[in-house]
Amino acid sequence: MSKTNVNRRKFLASTAAGLALPTVAAARAAAAEESNGLQPIGQAKGIHPGRVVWAHDPRVTAWKGPEDGHWWQGDCVRQDRVDAMMARAVCELTGTSTVGQAWDKLFRHLNQTRGKGDVGYVAGEKIAIKPNWVGLIYREGNVNAETCTFLRRHDYMNTAPQMVIALLRQLTGAGVPPADITVCDTLAYLVNEFHDLLQCAVPGVRYEDYGGADGRVKVSSSEVPLYWSCRPQADDQDLLPTCFAAADYLVNFANLKAHMGSGVTLCAKNHYGSLVRWPVQKGYYDMHPGGFSKQAGIYRPLVDLMGHAHLGGKTVLYLIDGLFSGLHPRDPVPQRMTTPPFDGHWACSLFASQDPVAIDSVGLDFLQAEWTDFPRQGGVDDYLREAALAHDPPSGTFYDPNHATATSRLASLGVHEHWNNARDKQYSRNLGLAEGIELVAVRTT
Repeated sequence: MSKTNVNRRKFLASTAAGLALPTVAAARAAAAEESNGLQPIGQAKGIHPGRVVWAHDPRVTAWKGPEDGHWWQGDCVRQDRVDAMMARAVCELTGTSTVGQAWDKLFRHLNQTRGKGDVGYVAGEKIAIKPNWVGLIYREGNVNAETCTFLRRHDYMNTAPQMVIALLRQLTGAGVPPADITVCDTLAYLVNEFHDLLQCAVPGVRYEDYGGADGRVKVSSSEVPLYWSCRPQADDQDLLPTCFAAADYLVNFANLKAHMGSGVTLCAKNHYGSLVRWPVQKGYYDMHPGGFSKQAGIYRPLVDLMGHAHLGGKTVLYLIDGLFSGLHPRDPVPQRMTTPPFDGHWACSLFASQDPVAIDSVGLDFLQAEWTDFPRQGGVDDYLREAALAHDPPSGTFYDPNHATATSRLASLGVHEHWNNARDKQYSRNLGLAEGIELVAVRTT
């Protein structure tokens, strides 16, 4: 037996012990008590199909709250522990022992799935990172547009600069030149408070935002269209940002948040900031009705964003920053999590997957366990059902965001199911079944 296999076995054993995860037999017994989940639909994606890694480190932040400065300042979030979470996440996702091996497998797997062969990253290829900086959106008045500094909501649950730094360090360590990496949220002002931390940690990375202040580039539109599968009439044509259209790979870096309109905001909804216009901007297709509807079996615009060739089609990794969580747009500061294993602390988590449907399904389950209202509203997982069954969705929609007319139907975008119960957090593959989601829990020490 190889040393790698021995280390992997020890790693998995220590992970299960640290989180007190149940045995398969115990999980099956628990599933009998609460069996509304464990009914996977769709086609699982990834090197290990349907795998979602959950890294949890209660010591990653020592921030006590707004009376203790801002969470992103100083050592309130420990960069070394964030780096460790990110490393464990990508290694466990890919079944490798080093970060370099993990990224090579991620690049090769994506290239194989899109018909480019068994090839890894090639020098000169571009990578775009899409964080969720909705708390910095230009319309909200949280940022001074002239100085590009915070005015208010300093502690809102934006994708943490420490999380982005950990990702950038991995990519540059895997051989990607900083100048070939672009970090972009099209509707946000990247505040100096974040930009300075990022540039100091990994110099030379390109940043695009709404304003294009000193050290950033103002985002622009390409000529690459996105077509809504509901085929709206007389709306302005949506175009992809140039940096996304020109990228060879994309990393979707979302946040773990509840949402007063859509119920949750995870990787799919992160793409609301992947168009160079406001979601309800006059003249364009209004994304909110299809995103906020409480009905089931209806057209969901999120599926088009997830399935577009230059968005989901280029995504090499899906990440959810769960250091802090809360309710958008109500909460200006994070909310502590009450459910086990959080027990009154911040969420202190990171989720990683190659399957966009599976990772949002897991994020939804965590949020539904914590919140009794918005994440449990009607229709909250309808976009996941539509995406999992994009080839034959309950709504009957012909999902094809890549052509002006219905030409080439999307295939299943991933696998969707709910866990057996909030205590055990087990999915079908955890229980030994051949289909569905596998949740791998990692507790860094």
